[in-house]
Amino acid sequence: MSDTSFTPRVFSGIQPSGGLTLGNYLGAIKRFVSMQDEAYETVYCMVDLHAITAKLLDPKELHYNTRELAAGFIASGISPEKSILINQSQVPEHAQLAWIFNCIARMGWMSRMTQFKDKAGKNAEKVSLGLFAYPALMAADILIYHATHVPVGDDQKQHLELTRDIASKFNHDYGVDFFPITEPVIEGAATRVMSLRDGSKKMSKSDPSDASRINMTDDVDTIAKKIRKAKTDPDALPSEAAGLEGRVEARNLINIYAALSEQSVDQVLAEVGGQQFGTFKPLLAELAVEKLAPISSEMARLMAQPDEIDRILACGAAQAREITAPILKKTYDIIGMVS
Repeated sequence: MSDTSFTPRVFSGIQPSGGLTLGNYLGAIKRFVSMQDEAYETVYCMVDLHAITAKLLDPKELHYNTRELAAGFIASGISPEKSILINQSQVPEHAQLAWIFNCIARMGWMSRMTQFKDKAGKNAEKVSLGLFAYPALMAADILIYHATHVPVGDDQKQHLELTRDIASKFNHDYGVDFFPITEPVIEGAATRVMSLRDGSKKMSKSDPSDASRINMTDDVDTIAKKIRKAKTDPDALPSEAAGLEGRVEARNLINIYAALSEQSVDQVLAEVGGQQFGTFKPLLAELAVEKLAPISSEMARLMAQPDEIDRILACGAAQAREITAPILKKTYDIIGMVS
């Protein structure tokens, strides 16, 4: 951080693009929950403005996905009493600061964003301007709260670097020390959960094979069946982490077990080293069911009460704007906008 006076505050968000997976839970949400009890203020967001950058969704689908993601957050343990829980579009300062950052960020910076290149592919001329510019909105999401820390996966580190560049340039251009230089928080055994069918690919809700992922809405039998059928290799599990080298499927399942049991990979291998997968998979399935089934049940209960979800998000938006409105006003004052 550039200024020790900034309140330690965490911001992070997930797109409500449908279908929460085990990868979302272990890679992000589980960490969100634990940070509530650390020395931070925590703000967690359904980034619905980001959800329309690649394509415009059916309005009913976006509505449903946003509520389902909120239900997933709450069922996983994110407490509206401990954290501010919002959907992005209810807090207009996100989009207002994003315009300022569009004018701070340089075209060259945006052109280097690898996720844009990956998503645009060979049709870069046909994708939306929003897809190109959304890293500036992501920076605004973070800095409109003066967030000092962001839990991120490896695939988002470049965007956080852009956020830091934008904050630094704004501070330098206007001779102020206004925006913090946000720090990434990357921890945990399974920050990148891989496909159950191909350990070289990230677990994704867009994979055509439902067997490749565990959905947070899967029932007990489905969770157990997917783990039993997860791709493995013929060798026994090693007793030390070095023995997982080159064994992507084995490493993935051990990482998942470690994250669910809140142990290190070495601790897990000390217990299961020497076992064949026929012995290990039932242990993993039992653990996954124990940890995930209560979340799935609570999500279903919440989705049957959409008014309760909407109330929580409206209260979160009101809390958020107590932070964001003064920060936007001060930003405008620094720039020279008449208010």
